[in-house]
Amino acid sequence: MTSAEQTPRRPRRQRGAAESLGQIVLVFESVIVFLGGLVAFGLKALPTSIPPWWAIVGAAVLAVLMLAVSMVLRHRWGIVLGWMLQAVVALSAFLLPAVLVVVVVFGGMWAYATIKGASLDRRNARLMREADSSNGD
Repeated sequence: MTSAEQTPRRPRRQRGAAESLGQIVLVFESVIVFLGGLVAFGLKALPTSIPPWWAIVGAAVLAVLMLAVSMVLRHRWGIVLGWMLQAVVALSAFLLPAVLVVVVVFGGMWAYATIKGASLDRRNARLMREADSSNGD
């Protein structure tokens, strides 16, 4: 046996539904936001007063922020940061109206992930409490 096989593995942290679903949405949205920035740069779709390279810079920064926030969704403030990022994407639709599609699709998925995920987490916690109390009889 090797030493890696002998050391016990640390149990995985239980992740809630809101965290899991939120991570999925933010990671996929970060890819779409970055690709949208590349498209905006290539088509020079921003207003003429803004240099086209800002599309790539803005999209890259936003995509990296989304990836970073996806790692802290276990905290309540991580969910709030995710909502703020959704607002930033929504505001970018003023510069590039095609982003409105991303806002509707991913904003809806984010809302579902956070609202329904939190509801599922509360239900699961209640069921666990009930199971623990019935086992203690």
